[in-house]
Amino acid sequence: MVNFLMGVSILLAHGHIKHGDMHELERTRQYVHEAFQAGAMTCLICIASVKRNQAVWSCSGCFCIFHMPCIQKWAKDSQFLVSSPLTDDDFGKRDYPWPCPKCRFEYKRSDTPSRYYCYCGKVEDPPLDPWLVPHSCGQVCEREFKPPCGHKCLLLCHPGPCPPCPKMVTTTCYCKKAKPIPRRCSTKEWSCQLPCGRKLLCGQHKCENPCHAGNCLPCPRVSRQKCVCGKQVAERSCASPLWQCDQVCGKTLPCGNHTCEQVCHVGACGECPRSGKRFCPCLKSKFSLPCTEDVPTCGDSCDKVLECGIHRCSQRCHRGPCETCRQEVEKHCRCGKHTKRMPCHKPYLCETKCVKMRDCQKHQCRRKCCPGNCPPCDQNCGRTLGCRNHKCPSVCHRGSCYPCPETVDVKCNCGNTKVTVPCGRERTTRPPKCKEQCSRPPTCHHTSQEKHRCHFGSCPPCHQPCQKVLEKCGHLCPAPCHDQALIKQIGRHQPTGPWEQPLEPEFIQTALPCPPCQVPIPIECLGKHEVSPLPCHAVGPYSCKRVCGRTLGCQNHTCMKECHKVTEIDTCVGKNKAGPECLQCEEGCSKSRPLGCPHPCVLPCHPGECPPCVQMLRIKCHCKITSLYVECRKITTADVNEKNLLSCCKNQCPKELPCGHRCKEMCHPGECPFNCNQKVKLRCPCKRIKKELQCNKVRENQISIECDTTCKEMRRKASEIKEAEAKAALEEEKRRQQAELEAFENRLKGRRKKNRKKDEVAVELTLWQKYRYYLLPACTLVVLVFAWYIVHDEA
Repeated sequence: MVNFLMGVSILLAHGHIKHGDMHELERTRQYVHEAFQAGAMTCLICIASVKRNQAVWSCSGCFCIFHMPCIQKWAKDSQFLVSSPLTDDDFGKRDYPWPCPKCRFEYKRSDTPSRYYCYCGKVEDPPLDPWLVPHSCGQVCEREFKPPCGHKCLLLCHPGPCPPCPKMVTTTCYCKKAKPIPRRCSTKEWSCQLPCGRKLLCGQHKCENPCHAGNCLPCPRVSRQKCVCGKQVAERSCASPLWQCDQVCGKTLPCGNHTCEQVCHVGACGECPRSGKRFCPCLKSKFSLPCTEDVPTCGDSCDKVLECGIHRCSQRCHRGPCETCRQEVEKHCRCGKHTKRMPCHKPYLCETKCVKMRDCQKHQCRRKCCPGNCPPCDQNCGRTLGCRNHKCPSVCHRGSCYPCPETVDVKCNCGNTKVTVPCGRERTTRPPKCKEQCSRPPTCHHTSQEKHRCHFGSCPPCHQPCQKVLEKCGHLCPAPCHDQALIKQIGRHQPTGPWEQPLEPEFIQTALPCPPCQVPIPIECLGKHEVSPLPCHAVGPYSCKRVCGRTLGCQNHTCMKECHKVTEIDTCVGKNKAGPECLQCEEGCSKSRPLGCPHPCVLPCHPGECPPCVQMLRIKCHCKITSLYVECRKITTADVNEKNLLSCCKNQCPKELPCGHRCKEMCHPGECPFNCNQKVKLRCPCKRIKKELQCNKVRENQISIECDTTCKEMRRKASEIKEAEAKAALEEEKRRQQAELEAFENRLKGRRKKNRKKDEVAVELTLWQKYRYYLLPACTLVVLVFAWYIVHDEA
């Protein structure tokens, strides 16, 4: 809510707002300002504060907030007051509205609130959230702007009216002559200030006003114009060329006997009103007579309905109005309690007074012969309103009285600033913040007091610098004014016994002495490390609490004592040399050793360089097999080549080359050189031809052995043997299947056992069928031995 009010104030402060936006923004700002002036929203019906957890209803006209039960009771009472004067026949036939208690905006009976919604109306019974505006759902408002423009409000759900539409649209001016420009949607209609140029209603002149909205104004020029009948000529505005004079037309009608009696008119005068067939006064007979003769009476009875609406005229056909009805009838009075015979045209009112209660339910009607629709009570209400200051000025009524229409000004202390609130809220409304300066005289030794705004009660304490001259040092007192300090009195009254209650301490207003001088004076510390400003009243030798830091005699360490006084012996050395008051160095040498030396210096802390290290250092050779012992100073002072020689064990390198042979070089650092010259065996693809060649040439694929004709002949014979074996195995399988088929057919015939032997045919088995179970494992073993031999020959 605060951010919303600040945003509206910023928009009002800048000049980028048109008149329409200014009106809407001022309306929104005024609503939020009034809500914040009182510190809390107040229901105008019950004059009670609206809490965050109470169900409320907001008026769509003035956006005032009311309690839900209060507005429901208000709507019910208002409808009853409007409908109470009605008779039973009229009751319930009309939907009487009920007004808002503040702006009197009318709502229908169906608009009576029954459910509690947030401000934008999207969430029913919005939950209480301390981080949101009370009674808000926290969602985007999305209410249609008024007047509707097709866009929706993009603020979060908020009370009060929505600000003007901030969308940018491209529109042209009213006269459509200027180029379209981007403008705010709320002020999209604009004028280019060029002459309008549209033709006016007179049809002769053009509009000379600047570009404007709506229809053009009437033509402002004056010209001589004839009236409608053409008898008179007058100077008139060009915007109204048709006008009528006050003379009778007077033209002769077509009958030739009468003239037109109409005042100046347009068009033909028409036929004579006395021509054609005309009726007699009673409208029963029709006569065809010249327009110069009057229609006679027909002699029949008039028979027209009289003013009473019941009886008819008994006279003969006559001109003029019928007479008054004089027949005597038995009439009921208006209230229906008495009857009496009297002329039909006279009304009958009895003397009985109505005893019904009027709509206020306090006073009787007391009207003579009341028909039942008693009028509203016309006496004054006189009840005390909710403000407790005034009485109700309305006529006597039922239900709650309207809120007090009076307003009260709540003023600040000086009376220059005020805020107007409804009567009754001045007791709970905070006084407004006044921007005027307080004009009271100062009460201290200063000639003028600090500028502060108007306030209630005593002025705040003076915070101006005292500026009195101190006696000891002559500086001015910089402390705030202390002429009227509040001091608590302690021990002023001693109780006479335990039964006496201790009194609360009293505060007296008295002048305090000036505090010690705090003017900074630059003073050097004891160890001469820094120059610090000390308060004037505490000037003297001091320790800065730092470490002394002076260089000791070893030239390696500094004094670790706290800042202390040092007696300088040799002034030419400077402030960094230690004095007799400093510590003596008792530590060992901590200087850094050469790179690679792990031994500490054997001397105590000393100036200058450390002696070379003569201890033996154990290192590994390049091949990481042999341990060597070398003096530490040799290894730390040697260059790269010397270190390689010192780390060599003089043995053959044990590393293997990528080909699998051992390196032939002496123990060396880094990768082994790939120059293997050992002999390896190389075979042809069928493994029959074998040769010995150098390893490096074989690895580089420079030499290969191809098969000769003998190898090819051996491969051909081996393939023929395999084909013969496969063909023999196929024939053997066919014979076996034929034997099994014949045996199966014999079993089906059911012969005796003694005849079976005669039918069996002795089949002689081949050598392969007899010994195939022994030959297969033997062949497999031979193949495996041959393959193992080939692999080992290649290695």
